[in-house]
Amino acid sequence: MQHLMKMLAAFALPLLLAAPAAALAAPAPEQQRDQQQAWRQRQQGRILPLREIEARVLPAMRGSQYLGFDFEGDSGIYTLKFLRDGVVIWVDVDGRSGQIIGRTGH
Repeated sequence: MQHLMKMLAAFALPLLLAAPAAALAAPAPEQQRDQQQAWRQRQQGRILPLREIEARVLPAMRGSQYLGFDFEGDSGIYTLKFLRDGVVIWVDVDGRSGQIIGRTGH
């Protein structure tokens, strides 16, 4: 019986340790939807790739931590989020042209 318990513990422990990491890695449903919309529109040639948008915006945001993006499928606008000195900064970018169209924060 003791041998069986040790075997179960040997198999269960890695699963228990992996579960929190998997939960943290899973994007939120709205982020998944944003990513899917962006992917579809990119495949259709309607917007620029996220990497190109990031390549245009990130250099202008030196000294900030890039937190990620949201994508509004109806308007084709990417909103890139940054953190600088405890302040969140949102940069709105037209996904079709790559032009920055708005910014909030510092």
